[in-house]
Amino acid sequence: MFVNTAKRRMLEGKPALGGAATLGSPLAAEILAGAGFDFVMIDDQHGIWEPEAILAAFRSIYMGGSIPMARVQKNDFGLIGALLDKGALGIIVPMVNSVEDAKAAAYAMRYPPRGGRSIGAYGYRMYGPDYEDYQRTSNEEVFLAVQIESKRAAERAEEILAVDGVDGCWIGPADLAASMVLDLSNPRDAEVHKATILGILDACKKTGKIPGIAAGSNNRMWIEHGFLFVTVGSDSGYISSGALDTVRALRNVR
Repeated sequence: MFVNTAKRRMLEGKPALGGAATLGSPLAAEILAGAGFDFVMIDDQHGIWEPEAILAAFRSIYMGGSIPMARVQKNDFGLIGALLDKGALGIIVPMVNSVEDAKAAAYAMRYPPRGGRSIGAYGYRMYGPDYEDYQRTSNEEVFLAVQIESKRAAERAEEILAVDGVDGCWIGPADLAASMVLDLSNPRDAEVHKATILGILDACKKTGKIPGIAAGSNNRMWIEHGFLFVTVGSDSGYISSGALDTVRALRNVR
């Protein structure tokens, strides 16, 4: 039996830290896994991933001691199933704005009788050679996070999160601010933004679901508030920041 250690950690009330892999490189995803992240998220929405590279990355992540997850391009039965079949143990679905959206994602996520996922996964073998064991176990081990990233979704957060099969959320702060037409450099707008995010956190508590967020530079603050499914950086971001720091430090050395 295989175990989604990141999901177990969150169910115990402990934060699971994630790194986002955007560059289409299985090696970069492996480096993130080796750094000690609880999960590595393949970003198939905003990243530059090819299907074969995703398959290889999931294996590199798992063999590196982390849990492979992925953000799907959109809320689509076939796209969600394809990522699960490649070996993802967690799926993040963007722009879930209604109960109907959440139900569609949940239906695609799990095998009958809990959902409608099609039988025939081929990327399960890293979890063991027995497909029947994978099929029997995966409904409990996979993790579905719906993205709450619009004004409409924030207003409906509690009813969206109450949908059976939704394990938690992953707030997209940037899209949420854009949807609410907020300027985060304005202190008043920033407070409205933060209050909305904390309102979604409260909806998670009321429904017993796992609160998640793309934390960015505010990662410590959001963890202290109680978020458990937290992405704190990306392969591209770490390369960029490391390169910039090095150049700035050495530019004027004689």
